[in-house]
Amino acid sequence: MKRFLYSVGIGCYATGVRVAALTNDKARKMVEGWSRTFGRLSMAPVGKGKTAWFHASSLGEFEQTRPVLEEFRKRHPEYKICVTFFSPSGYEVRKDYAGADFVCYLPPDTRGNAARFLNLLHPTVAFFAKYDFWFNYLEQLSLRGVPTYIYSSIFRPDQYFFRWYGRWFLKHLRRCFTHIFVQNEESLELLKGHGVERCTLAGDTRFDRVAAIVAAAEVDPLVEGWLQRSREGKVVVCGSTWEPDEDCLHRYLMHRGSDVRMIVAPHEVGEERVAHVLGLFGRERCTLYSELKSGVEGSGQVLVVDNVGLLSRLYRYAEVAYVGGGFGRGIHNTLEAVAWGTPVAFGPRYEKFQEAKDIIAVGGALGYERYEDLEKWMDRMLDDSEAHTRAAGALQNYMNRQTGTTEKVMQAVERDLKRVSP
Repeated sequence: MKRFLYSVGIGCYATGVRVAALTNDKARKMVEGWSRTFGRLSMAPVGKGKTAWFHASSLGEFEQTRPVLEEFRKRHPEYKICVTFFSPSGYEVRKDYAGADFVCYLPPDTRGNAARFLNLLHPTVAFFAKYDFWFNYLEQLSLRGVPTYIYSSIFRPDQYFFRWYGRWFLKHLRRCFTHIFVQNEESLELLKGHGVERCTLAGDTRFDRVAAIVAAAEVDPLVEGWLQRSREGKVVVCGSTWEPDEDCLHRYLMHRGSDVRMIVAPHEVGEERVAHVLGLFGRERCTLYSELKSGVEGSGQVLVVDNVGLLSRLYRYAEVAYVGGGFGRGIHNTLEAVAWGTPVAFGPRYEKFQEAKDIIAVGGALGYERYEDLEKWMDRMLDDSEAHTRAAGALQNYMNRQTGTTEKVMQAVERDLKRVSP
């Protein structure tokens, strides 16, 4: 019965996406991607020898996947690598990713799609990230004896696995994964308490990814030129912001006056969002990053980053960081700031993010609801050098403790591959 209801749910979802594709560009890209997958896969260089399959739902999960994928490729160059995405936000950005031999959309999780996909791919080993539980695919992998792993996972008591109706789903955790690597002790205890024995506390692979990004990050000469030309003041880098975040940041800038400079990188950089930021902070106070690229020697108090892909290297210039999203569905990536040892603030919706709770606990971050709390904390971080040094040191120590998850995953994978290799 549970299998039937799950299949009905997947079918209804796929039908809904196809209907939405008539008017929604994201849905249209998904449907078009699904329709091309099997034809492309039948002609792809994967599936004809040893093949490792890495699935990431979207771009965020791919950042968790990438450290394991790249380490696997380094150790096993004899394998072909297939990467699949469910969301256009991942596929459209990484469809030309050089670390894979083939990249495609993963069709909806029906029993027919799962069997057809795996009949073409013939994976030797399969990897999933965080919350990607596609039960028909998992069952087919299990039936074929394919070692299957999921890493950077978090489990909570209120998830469907642990409800009265979740027995069928919980069975797949017990039977279908060769090993589950979780982020925290609570997840480990929860799984073991429900009979899932093949699980290990390993942490989050994103720490390894962010550490690698920071190690390879180059300076930005355009930003450094702007900093030299702009008025004196400590730097606050504000990443992935939305309107509620920007309202608080503008209020703080007015509170501090001329002794603070801000670099503001909105989460979306379309014309409307950028125009809102310019209007809020005052056009006369702002320089656009695109203007610097075009040769304008802008100065001013606020640099508005209207490009994507720059944020991770901009936190190096910050005394304090601010990460947006906490007044919406949830905060964006705080680890890029943490990796630079930069104290970071964010809005109140962070409870589902283990790293956010951790960095608050060690004294390197603030999660706030009231603007007054943000103002007080920011003032202390900018004006009290001892407090700033303690916070930055706590973050650096935390980061050092958290890296190494990829190696823990790979040690288990290596043992299992030796057992199944002919």
